[in-house]
Amino acid sequence: MDNLTQLATVADRYGVLLCDIWGVVHNGREAHPAACEALVRYRQGGGVVVLITNSPRPSADVVQQLATLKVPEAAWDAVVTSGDATRFALKTHATGPVYHLGPERDAPLHTGLGLHFTSDLVAASLISCTGLFDDEHETPDAYREMLAQAKTHNLPMVCANPDVVVHRGDQLIYCAGALAELYAEMGGEVILAGKPHPPIYDLARQAAQQHGAMESAQILALGDGLMTDIKGANDQGLDVVLVTGGLARDLSADELTAKMQTAGLHATYVMPALR
Repeated sequence: MDNLTQLATVADRYGVLLCDIWGVVHNGREAHPAACEALVRYRQGGGVVVLITNSPRPSADVVQQLATLKVPEAAWDAVVTSGDATRFALKTHATGPVYHLGPERDAPLHTGLGLHFTSDLVAASLISCTGLFDDEHETPDAYREMLAQAKTHNLPMVCANPDVVVHRGDQLIYCAGALAELYAEMGGEVILAGKPHPPIYDLARQAAQQHGAMESAQILALGDGLMTDIKGANDQGLDVVLVTGGLARDLSADELTAKMQTAGLHATYVMPALR
């Protein structure tokens, strides 16, 4: 891994940035000004920025959140979410009523899909998992009994957010990926479309081309999640910047290196924060 102090050092090698949002551009409470400035300057130099996030919400909802957190519109060309990629999976796999496992704020994920919902898990044909009902106070262990019941009835789970944890300010909270991981360990069927899985990268490439990027443009990914951002980039054959000030901020350099080697992951560059 080559150490970077600023994006400008390598920016002219790439025509497209696929930039993670949570942990890189903001922390769930406020935007990171230096990261926003770096993206603005990259676009001013002719590059295309696609923000790519494992948020379970459609991109329009994430755009509203970016505005609330004061991330400038000049910092990005397009936003692609795990929610966008998941909507197709839901339409494909829902053969009957759907049980929504997650907070009500994620309901826009299902808008316009024509799905029918049930509050009775046993009556469902599929689980749409967008997270924990109360991610401020609950942990995945609270869902073991529910997931065991779902497994008994062979319910597939479509997971709208493969992230296991994220930082919300200084608090570490569990995401839908934690429930999907637990369900898979129990033998349940899990369907994912967000990072590190291919569907979200297909959408991101399409978005980049729609905003003027050449099909042959070199792509650089940026993110702080080892098993989402880094693995996704590795699987796609993309160069990638590991931003260590996010999810990995409590790991020493040696611990981080060992963790990546164990997982078979590689980052092209590493920097503490996007700037």
